Amino acid sequence: MLVIRIVALAALLAIGGTLLAWMFTGDPKYRQYAWNLFIGALLVILAVLLTFVFERFSSPGG
Repeated sequence: MLVIRIVALAALLAIGGTLLAWMFTGDPKYRQYAWNLFIGALLVILAVLLTFVFERFSSPGG
Protein backbone atom coordinates (compact mmCIF):
# COMPACT_ATOMS: atom_id res chain seq x y z
CA MET A 1 0.00 0.00 0.00
CA LEU A 2 3.01 2.26 0.38
CA VAL A 3 3.47 2.21 -3.39
CA ILE A 4 -0.05 3.51 -3.92
CA ARG A 5 0.51 6.35 -1.46
CA ILE A 6 3.79 7.35 -3.11
CA VAL A 7 2.25 7.30 -6.59
CA ALA A 8 -0.76 9.28 -5.38
CA LEU A 9 1.42 11.90 -3.69
CA ALA A 10 3.71 12.26 -6.70
CA ALA A 11 0.72 12.53 -9.04
CA LEU A 12 -0.97 15.09 -6.81
CA LEU A 13 2.14 17.27 -6.72
CA ALA A 14 2.71 16.99 -10.47
CA ILE A 15 -0.92 17.68 -11.35
CA GLY A 16 -1.07 20.60 -8.94
CA GLY A 17 2.12 22.07 -10.39
CA THR A 18 0.92 21.84 -13.96
CA LEU A 19 -2.46 23.32 -13.06
CA LEU A 20 -0.70 26.23 -11.37
CA ALA A 21 1.43 26.70 -14.47
CA TRP A 22 -1.75 26.70 -16.56
CA MET A 23 -3.40 29.31 -14.30
CA PHE A 24 -0.36 31.60 -14.44
CA THR A 25 0.35 31.29 -18.16
CA GLY A 26 -3.05 30.47 -19.63
CA ASP A 27 -1.39 28.00 -22.00
CA PRO A 28 -3.75 25.03 -22.51
CA LYS A 29 -0.87 22.57 -22.97
CA TYR A 30 -0.37 22.55 -19.19
CA ARG A 31 -4.00 21.63 -18.58
CA GLN A 32 -3.72 18.80 -21.10
CA TYR A 33 -0.49 17.64 -19.46
CA ALA A 34 -2.24 17.61 -16.05
CA TRP A 35 -5.06 15.50 -17.51
CA ASN A 36 -2.55 13.06 -19.00
CA LEU A 37 -0.80 12.80 -15.62
CA PHE A 38 -4.14 12.08 -13.95
CA ILE A 39 -4.99 9.30 -16.40
CA GLY A 40 -1.48 7.86 -16.09
CA ALA A 41 -1.64 7.85 -12.31
CA LEU A 42 -5.01 6.09 -12.40
CA LEU A 43 -3.60 3.43 -14.71
CA VAL A 44 -0.56 2.87 -12.48
CA ILE A 45 -2.72 2.55 -9.36
CA LEU A 46 -5.06 0.18 -11.20
CA ALA A 47 -2.10 -1.96 -12.28
CA VAL A 48 -0.80 -2.15 -8.70
CA LEU A 49 -4.22 -3.08 -7.34
CA LEU A 50 -4.70 -5.73 -10.02
CA THR A 51 -1.30 -7.15 -9.10
CA PHE A 52 -2.46 -7.42 -5.48
CA VAL A 53 -5.66 -9.17 -6.58
CA PHE A 54 -3.78 -11.55 -8.87
CA GLU A 55 -1.30 -12.35 -6.09
CA ARG A 56 -4.14 -13.01 -3.67
CA PHE A 57 -5.97 -15.47 -5.93
CA SER A 58 -2.94 -17.20 -7.43
CA SER A 59 -1.32 -18.17 -4.13
CA PRO A 60 -1.43 -21.89 -3.26
CA GLY A 61 -3.22 -21.22 0.02
CA GLY A 62 -6.06 -19.57 -1.82
